[in-house]
Amino acid sequence: MFKIIPSDDRHFADHGWLKTYWLFSFDDYYDPKNVSFGKLRVFNDDVVEAGGGFPMHPHRQMEIVTIPLSGALTHEDSSGGRGVIKTGDVQRMSAGKGIMHSEFNYGAEPVHLFQIWIRPDKPDLEPSYDQRTYPPGSFKNRLFAVASGQGIPDTVTFNTDATIYRCEPDAGTELLHISGPKRHVYIYLYKGKISVNGKKLESGDQARITESDKIEIKSIEASGFVLIDV
Repeated sequence: MFKIIPSDDRHFADHGWLKTYWLFSFDDYYDPKNVSFGKLRVFNDDVVEAGGGFPMHPHRQMEIVTIPLSGALTHEDSSGGRGVIKTGDVQRMSAGKGIMHSEFNYGAEPVHLFQIWIRPDKPDLEPSYDQRTYPPGSFKNRLFAVASGQGIPDTVTFNTDATIYRCEPDAGTELLHISGPKRHVYIYLYKGKISVNGKKLESGDQARITESDKIEIKSIEASGFVLIDV
């Protein structure tokens, strides 16, 4: 299967303090044909305005990865933990048996972030966090693993047989991702234009691919995307 979902088919919600594209069913958006892709359950493309945020709320049985593209977000949780994630950071929260947490933008500028939820391989884990900072240029012209449950060194860890990659290729860059016949490969292009196995994607488009060992990507112009192999 190779399915392209164009940007216009994303679900958009404007809550004032939050402007978001929900790429899978989430909150009050429900599409029975768009609930998950393998163990990938949620991919939200969020912009949180200054002073806005998510008050304390519960999560359980989910690996939650947050990738800020710009700005800084402060999180707190029911265990007493508190921290800030900003541009260049990647954070994972394993909700496991259950945790309460909040996320707020206490800065003066909007925060643009991706939040990705993946189901864990094992239920009822103890809640935990992992976080890393990646220097500028880490994602340039290569598929760079930022979070993984596959034992890839120097990544944010999580508890699923999956890996999240970021890439910001220049025009003309060619990349190859080797997957497996039983894997799901998900691509979200957040800027630019690329081709994936010969099919063109433009900014805001998604590709959902199964039963393909080789994913050939060519950047038509300077671009940015996230690739998830799950």
